[in-house]
Amino acid sequence: MPDADALRRRMLSPWAMRAFMLARLPLAWFAGLRVEHLDDNRCAVSVPRGWRTQNPFRSTYFAALTMAAELSTGAPAMVAVQAAGVRISMLVTDVHGSFGKKATGRVVFRYEGVQAMSRVVQQAVESGEGVTVDAETVGRMADGTEVARFTFTWSFKKKAISPQT
Repeated sequence: MPDADALRRRMLSPWAMRAFMLARLPLAWFAGLRVEHLDDNRCAVSVPRGWRTQNPFRSTYFAALTMAAELSTGAPAMVAVQAAGVRISMLVTDVHGSFGKKATGRVVFRYEGVQAMSRVVQQAVESGEGVTVDAETVGRMADGTEVARFTFTWSFKKKAISPQT
């Protein structure tokens, strides 16, 4: 769908995405999150380590990691909703996270379930019912060390068309 492709290109454009985050996700903008990759298979979002994201223990604050993790699943969700061509509500209904190692550098969260998410959005369109998908994303530093693992439960439901008054 052309609108979905345009949205994907905007998310991958550093300037367009920064403008979007400044307007809609100011904390993500301030933290310096970046959508590094987004295609039909996976999404990668990075969070830098620095004074904006650092906790008192000199590692990346868990909230900054959680923001990047959510965006790595939320960006493909937004593209799938745009591709559906109808109005769909999307909402995180649950989140689980585990932290394995101290984040002492830039962390990249990779979500590999983009196709499954697209299928669930299409199911929401066809059924008219609310559907959910569990989206697992893993954050690693440049050396491959796993820092955190999150599972976000996304809910999608086709919006009812309200009658004109």
